[in-house]
Amino acid sequence: MMTEASTLVKWGCLLFCVIFTGCVSDSPQRDHNKPQALESNKNTTLPGKVPTGTTSSTSRPPPTTPENCSDLTFRDARDCPSKLNCHELGRECLDCTFNCSCVYGQEINVTCRPKKDDCEGKKEFTLSLVCRYCYQTASWEHTCLGTDQCLAVTSPRETFTSNCTVKSNVLCLGNRIFPKKLPCNWTSGYKWSTALLLSITLGGFGADRFYLGHWQEGIGKLFSFGGLGVWTIIDVILIAIRYLGPADGSLYI
Repeated sequence: MMTEASTLVKWGCLLFCVIFTGCVSDSPQRDHNKPQALESNKNTTLPGKVPTGTTSSTSRPPPTTPENCSDLTFRDARDCPSKLNCHELGRECLDCTFNCSCVYGQEINVTCRPKKDDCEGKKEFTLSLVCRYCYQTASWEHTCLGTDQCLAVTSPRETFTSNCTVKSNVLCLGNRIFPKKLPCNWTSGYKWSTALLLSITLGGFGADRFYLGHWQEGIGKLFSFGGLGVWTIIDVILIAIRYLGPADGSLYI
């Protein structure tokens, strides 16, 4: 009986030692895995974000180079006059070193040389320049070609694209010939005062309509004696307020 009891005690002690030894051996392994999990969490980043302490590999785009601001459209050196002082040449006959990055409206100095070497005086000189492109010059600093291929009496006023040229005494950046949209305002020589005078005096015979080019209505007024005066009064009012204009669509002068 004692032998069986001692045997049970031995087996109980052995089982306790095995369980206790396993618990002790597992706990360091679990503690050792925790720092690894923490390290893995530190190295994990969200998509699209750069990890802390590292630099982005995305490079910035290079700065843009200023566009060429010299004249590319005007006449060559053979069209420039000879035997003049170099600084008196038209600005279209000069090659100047422009700063394309200047501030708009700022007055700067540029170095210029004549396109031809047959002028007199210094071949290299400095001129003042207001920083602006030629298409930004005021209306009195360039001349534009007109057209008669549009109606000037419509509302709203029609527009057309004209070729404008900067005047010779103006120095500017870019092309000296440029397109510009202008309102249609051409005239063919009809005077408003003449049309009004004819309408008041000879309107009953259609003289005002014939003068303005509305010959169909002029014939009607002639044979109806101005619509018995009613048509004549209406035309006087229409011409006085400039509602009735030349038949070709031009403006009065």
